[in-house]
Amino acid sequence: MRILLLLLGTGTMLFAVGGRWDIAAAAWIFPVLLLRFTRLSGVGTGALWILLAHVAAAVFWIQDSAIGLNPVTAAGAAALAAVQTLPFLADRLLVGRLRPAVAACVFPAAVAGGEFLITVLSPFGTAYGSLAVTQYGDLPLLQIISVTGSYGIGFLIAYFASTVNRIWERPSWRGGLVYGAVLLAVVLAGGARLAFSPAPSTTVRIAGVSPGRAVTDELATTLRRITGGAAGIAAAPASTVRPAMTAVENDLLAATRREAAAGAKIVVWPEEAVKTQEAHRSDAIAAAQEQARRSGIYLEIGLRVYSTTAPAYGRDEAILIDPHGKVLWTYQKAHPIPGSEKFTPGDGRVPVADTPYGRIADVICYDADFPAMMRTRADIMLVPSHDWKEYGGAHTMKASLRAIEGGYALVRQDAEGVSTAYDNKGRVLATTDYFTTGQQTMVAYVPTHGATTLYDRIGDLFAWLCLAGVAALTLTALTRPWRPASAKSRTETDRSTD
Repeated sequence: MRILLLLLGTGTMLFAVGGRWDIAAAAWIFPVLLLRFTRLSGVGTGALWILLAHVAAAVFWIQDSAIGLNPVTAAGAAALAAVQTLPFLADRLLVGRLRPAVAACVFPAAVAGGEFLITVLSPFGTAYGSLAVTQYGDLPLLQIISVTGSYGIGFLIAYFASTVNRIWERPSWRGGLVYGAVLLAVVLAGGARLAFSPAPSTTVRIAGVSPGRAVTDELATTLRRITGGAAGIAAAPASTVRPAMTAVENDLLAATRREAAAGAKIVVWPEEAVKTQEAHRSDAIAAAQEQARRSGIYLEIGLRVYSTTAPAYGRDEAILIDPHGKVLWTYQKAHPIPGSEKFTPGDGRVPVADTPYGRIADVICYDADFPAMMRTRADIMLVPSHDWKEYGGAHTMKASLRAIEGGYALVRQDAEGVSTAYDNKGRVLATTDYFTTGQQTMVAYVPTHGATTLYDRIGDLFAWLCLAGVAALTLTALTRPWRPASAKSRTETDRSTD
């Protein structure tokens, strides 16, 4: 029985890793099975197999997302799996020493605390290891993260697993009724938040534009011919790269003119929309400034600057230009992708500008996987991004959680992925897929007034309380070892039938 539980739990977990093949129900099922496995296993044996199951899931996610398995991602997978194993180990060590109602809180508190630790201590943020991302689209449930952050969803899912196992071991509906009441309250409150939130009084037309596929492919072909990677591109004669780079810039400027003429007041280009050598960076910015001034719009542009300065040989920037052609900020990506990007990180201070369309803020792509950084008082958050086919859709879904947490609308323009605009409740306002449409443009009417959330005010208090709860429960278990004989006999009976 134990091996079957392990195999079924591991297999189900592959569909709850924040990837292309996620099934929302799988995230609720696999912890039930794996938790049952550990309770029927020895401490060391159970923990080892749970660790290997999580390593397998992490490797599956890496391969499915086409991130590439390399020493950095392999080490990251092992480290994340180790953290994800700790809640199972804590439950196995503590649950038999605590009263059932109290013991039921060990696993959920440890899961929520573990997700928080992954977010704040690792370079992966919520890109992997967050159960909340598997519940994309279940808006009544997801509204709880406006209070608890994404960790509240992990708590609820793990609490379900703990409750089911409690009933499995000793049929009693008391625990089930308590959990059912908690989940019902969360869903009803979330539904009420969606139903009774006031309709936006004013909106602004925002257009996200990406360069056309023809000019993008031509530039990619040109850059592939140059040896030496970013350093080689930075040092290449301008005559070999400038024509293709300029073609992309002109395509973006033309799309910007078109959308401004159609009524857009804010136009967003994706991350690295313009690729330019350092010597021509100012020319690219000047052309965008002139376009913003002529069209009378706010224009956000993404720049990939190639420089001869080691070790990064360049920068990843986002620049916001106002309708007068003035540069309001130059923001540098704060979280380069581990094992992939070598840019020097920016300072992590999210820029915010007061405009007639509310407070506008800006981060770049992977930055949105770090909730603490995204707690910014804004009305509209711009997230220029550059993903790839296997990961773009999933990554945009994850970014939607930040809109609910922060109480702002979020516009994610993805160069080679799924571009989507969300309101501050996570509702989709507009979306387009780079790989299924010919014109790389997204248009949305975005609310100009956000709402301050409790999470924005109290931050990660819920996650800290979960960690404190695990510590308190551990201390209680050590000072008051208590385990009824009936629980011992049940475990022995289960093992004898294995």
